[in-house]
Amino acid sequence: MDRIEKLCIAKGLRMTGQRRVIARVLSTSADHPDAEELYRRASAVDKNISIATVYRTVRLFEDAGILERHDFRDGRSRYEEVPSEHHDHLIDVVSGKVIEFQNEQIERLQREIAEKLGYKLVDHRLELYGVPLNRDSTEPTKG
Repeated sequence: MDRIEKLCIAKGLRMTGQRRVIARVLSTSADHPDAEELYRRASAVDKNISIATVYRTVRLFEDAGILERHDFRDGRSRYEEVPSEHHDHLIDVVSGKVIEFQNEQIERLQREIAEKLGYKLVDHRLELYGVPLNRDSTEPTKG
């Protein structure tokens, strides 16, 4: 049983065969797939899975606090398992690749800014958008 399937069972969700396939696909994903990509991967395992089933399942998992939905400005919702540790994202606007990172200086600065404005920071989401630098210069690549 994979991580997401275990979380679903712990939260009392009924696990059909198709939900199990989708949970397995999500658990083994090293990227942040959108629903269409999840459908492509899941239907390779079970050809009877429909795109509607994928959309309903990711919504169910999201509502249960198992999945986190992201909109990285490319017009599609992407999904990842709710992380056990906080991380931020750098999105390569040329390739669409999503890079997860942690940086304590950024975290500290965000807390300091909130405090200076009279707030205690309780949550945040940081998304950086960039293009790869050329190896020979500091100019971005053209893409």
